[in-house]
Amino acid sequence: MKVKKKKLNVKHPQNQLSNMKFYSRKLIKPENLNARNTLFGGALLRWIDEEAGIYAMTKLDSKNVVTKYISEINFINSAEQGDVIEIGLGFKKVGRTSISFSCEVRNVFTKQTIIKIENIVFVLVDEDGKSKAHGKKMDDFIKLKS
Repeated sequence: MKVKKKKLNVKHPQNQLSNMKFYSRKLIKPENLNARNTLFGGALLRWIDEEAGIYAMTKLDSKNVVTKYISEINFINSAEQGDVIEIGLGFKKVGRTSISFSCEVRNVFTKQTIIKIENIVFVLVDEDGKSKAHGKKMDDFIKLKS
């Protein structure tokens, strides 16, 4: 029995935005290591939060964004001193006050995945730290991608 593969509907807005793009690279240095001399998970999470935050700011045209949620974090491989890693982000969803990404960090040279995070959510806030509508729609991000 043959199993038909489902074709990706590239016209669907969610699928047009989900492509992972790698934006920044980091050199693993001694101060980034744990007791096992591998990349300290906390350092990696700090870099991911910073990169995703900057990305959210650029997409929402505001510096007033905060991290709302980071889903389960899946450490798959490690990195060692001297390795170069790259942080990739892909669109997941645009809400009324929020924007969501997925994340993958990989070794630049081996392309081995180091970590995957399925969902990182940022929220636009006002001067008092209360969430506020950003007025963006999925179509706004599709136009930005072209």
